[in-house]
Amino acid sequence: MLDKEGIAKRIAKEVKDGYYVNLGIGIPTLVANYVRDDIEVEFQSENGILGMGPFPVEGTEDADLINAGKQTITALPGASFFDSAISFGMIRGQHVDLTILGAMEVAENGDIANWKIPGKMVKGMGGAMDLVASAENIIVAMMHTNRAGESKLLKRCSLPLTGVGCVTKIVTNLAVIEVTKEGFKLLERAPGVSVEEIQKATEGKLIVEGEIPEMQL
Repeated sequence: MLDKEGIAKRIAKEVKDGYYVNLGIGIPTLVANYVRDDIEVEFQSENGILGMGPFPVEGTEDADLINAGKQTITALPGASFFDSAISFGMIRGQHVDLTILGAMEVAENGDIANWKIPGKMVKGMGGAMDLVASAENIIVAMMHTNRAGESKLLKRCSLPLTGVGCVTKIVTNLAVIEVTKEGFKLLERAPGVSVEEIQKATEGKLIVEGEIPEMQL
């Protein structure tokens, strides 16, 4: 089973040379720490940064350099800073190759819910609405179940939707799953996790074909 760092390490393998990547709040922000050194990637943050680097070493933080989640970050050589209008122009103009988001629920048809739990205070929907409407490649980083042990990979989302039919892949603490027209397709299982455990933790339709390999981190 993976922890949050392990999920980020696995997603980092999906990042290709030359990609422009938007990182959502939460687990996705960790991905920048694990991208291979031999490729060039531009990480974009919706608050107006292109060229984010890994998190700073303790004691070297610059309070003026933050991501969309208000965490301190580093900026790589050549990084640029701009207002949110330009940032969302990049997003809405489909200039981002890969979007990595957290989620509270994902449905077997690729619907995602990640912005609101009814009855709880929320500041707003944020930029996720724009990202899921504009990006063609969306990977979700999440835990497979909630704190009550209930599946977060569902037949249909119960929470207000952020986007419809937009998720392409999900990486959880248990598995790597592709979203297909037929449902969730199991691609890899986390170290020490059985297919049966993944099936039990998945409410939506899970497609299992042949022997499922263990993740390589």
